[in-house]
Amino acid sequence: MEQIFCQSCGMPLERSEHYGVNADGSPNREYCLYCFKDGKFTADLTMEQMIEHCARFVEEFNKDSAEKLTREQAIAQMRQYFPKLKRWSKA
Repeated sequence: MEQIFCQSCGMPLERSEHYGVNADGSPNREYCLYCFKDGKFTADLTMEQMIEHCARFVEEFNKDSAEKLTREQAIAQMRQYFPKLKRWSKA
């Protein structure tokens, strides 16, 4: 099965409990529960604000990763990756 990621913050959506929730209560497989609830985004942020928010969790990410990133490395990677996510793409 193909790994899917939140199209707002990049979090892996590994289980259905991670999915956001549409207005009708159905699961939303594009966004995580932290970014999307009741059919709308949980916070009105710019992409740069989302990157800064996600950077707070670098240590938690590093616990489960073979590659240990500094906060600065993580931010640099997110600045490359986030523009490709649906919420932030200019397309």
